[in-house]
Amino acid sequence: MIEVFELTKRFGRTTAVDGLTFRVRPGLVTGFLGPNGAGKTTTLRMILGLDRATSGEVRIDGAPYRRLRDPLRTVGALLDAGAVHPGRTALNHLRWLARSNGISMRRVHEVIEQVGLSGMVDRRAGTLSLGMGQRLGIAAALLGDPAVLILDEPVNGLDPEGVRWIRGLVRSLAAEGRTVLMSSHLMSETAVTVDRLVVIGCGRLLADSGVAEFVNTYADAGVRMRTPEPWRLRTVLADAGIAFTDHADGSLSAAAAPGRIGALVAAHAISMHEVTRNAASLEEAFMRLTADAVEYRAEPLEKAGRQGLAHGPVRGSR
Repeated sequence: MIEVFELTKRFGRTTAVDGLTFRVRPGLVTGFLGPNGAGKTTTLRMILGLDRATSGEVRIDGAPYRRLRDPLRTVGALLDAGAVHPGRTALNHLRWLARSNGISMRRVHEVIEQVGLSGMVDRRAGTLSLGMGQRLGIAAALLGDPAVLILDEPVNGLDPEGVRWIRGLVRSLAAEGRTVLMSSHLMSETAVTVDRLVVIGCGRLLADSGVAEFVNTYADAGVRMRTPEPWRLRTVLADAGIAFTDHADGSLSAAAAPGRIGALVAAHAISMHEVTRNAASLEEAFMRLTADAVEYRAEPLEKAGRQGLAHGPVRGSR
């Protein structure tokens, strides 16, 4: 288990992490989400003892990382797959990690097979593709057969087969009773991989819940409608202050509860062929929750086109 208590990190006058408290329990895949600049990587670095917290505490299986007797056997971590000497072969990189931590060479070959690097072990790390380098980083995280896994953007650079493999890997590790914490910006993949979510914004905790609960709480799914009288329905929706969208197939979507739509169409005697609730998505829920916590915003495309794309992203308000 990973336990985070009132964790705070300041860099001068900037507060990167602000009083975070959450637990990552064994037997579950926990997703760690937040916009760019939310403090995710800083939090992960403090969990692993790479950054010292300004205040607060982190315990892994009851102890701070620095007090773990066999850290690689307790915690496997992938923060930066590129943090490998480019001139060292994949096999030698894993060998020196194993020798320095009292891990057998048999285990080295086991993880090489597990991550699909058998044909690349004699390649220098600097010549590996982004995806193969990611697999090497995951192999290093698995080397000590740890009870706790911390993975920062593990699907970065992987092809579809690799993404599917990572999904199966983390779920199988959690099913064995291990603690798995992974960050990702891919909402669609997160939705089918994780069991719980810890969401932060501007360094603060925004949500800590199961995925279904999170989506039901924060996503405004709205309804999809079909009618032989679309002009009347548009007028009724507009008069009621309900935003709606026309679709190419002739249907309309509205950001309102089915009950409210039903009451309106009944009151105005509008004939309806369909009123169905749209499927709520993790992406929509995440965007709604973090809308006020986005530190860096891109300009709308039409505005960027007028001003020139060379300016890039602009800093938004918190």
